[in-house]
Amino acid sequence: MNDPEINRLSRLMALVTLLQTKRLLTASELAERFSVSTRTIYRDIRTLEAAGIPIVTEEGKGYTLLEGYRLPPVLFTRDEAIALLTAEKLTVQFTDPATSERYGTAMDKLRAALRRSDRDHLESIEPFIQVKTSVHRPNVYQQLVTAIPASQVVRIIYRAAESGETTSREIEPIGLYLSQHWHVIAFCRLRQNFRDFRLDRIQDLVLRNETYKTRTETLQQYWAGEEIRRSKEKVVLHFSPSELIPSLSQLFQDTKHQYGWINEEILDDHTMKINFLVGSLPYMASWLLTFAGAVQIIEPPALGQELKALAQRTFDYFAGQGR
Repeated sequence: MNDPEINRLSRLMALVTLLQTKRLLTASELAERFSVSTRTIYRDIRTLEAAGIPIVTEEGKGYTLLEGYRLPPVLFTRDEAIALLTAEKLTVQFTDPATSERYGTAMDKLRAALRRSDRDHLESIEPFIQVKTSVHRPNVYQQLVTAIPASQVVRIIYRAAESGETTSREIEPIGLYLSQHWHVIAFCRLRQNFRDFRLDRIQDLVLRNETYKTRTETLQQYWAGEEIRRSKEKVVLHFSPSELIPSLSQLFQDTKHQYGWINEEILDDHTMKINFLVGSLPYMASWLLTFAGAVQIIEPPALGQELKALAQRTFDYFAGQGR
């Protein structure tokens, strides 16, 4: 049973913590964060002010804490500590050694702030949380994280995927993202346009003593532009998990998001109708070949033709080896 007073007390404590982590927050942002009305936020702010918390109201902009004011360190709950331990495992596997080292130092400080019983619990559960990956960890991630907020020009030696040719480029990075591999989106001065660079193809990276004028383009705008630029084609499949061994059925579920998965529904015969938006039918066909016997292509017919041709080439190749 939820106690409204306890819920409000928890919200007030979380509100103060949030104000300590952000420069300025509006009432609407806080209302959305805590799933309450803006009137409730106004009331909470008055309560905190009455309790002596020095909240500064910047008219028309939002709220912040008085510069220099800090509450005593907040103890983490056991669940929060486990969540951060999981993040540490992911950081070690998916970023570079420099970032992993910094996160490890931060986790040491976290462990120091925990109760002894929670520290012991964290130590006992650590061996049971593992992240296995074959992702290459290029040692340039931390340098790019430094360069992006500083609007710092970066010089890279980059190896092209298709030709293997290396070129020297000066780039103005605007964001990083992870999708099987780490990528940086940046304005390339050589190509005079925005480009997507895979970090594991960067042979060398140097931060230049030059800053660039901050661009209005953001990572979100880049993605929006990419969606418009790429003509996506709708693909509809019927998938029968029972036709596959469990490990292959699980592989389908684990990888479908990489191929443009949009949504799905369970049909009366227990098969799944799945919708995708796909940029490349041959790429989609190469994935679907793994699940032969469990996939029926509803649309477009061209995907079925791609899959048939790929299956024939595969058969011809391996049949020839058996002679």
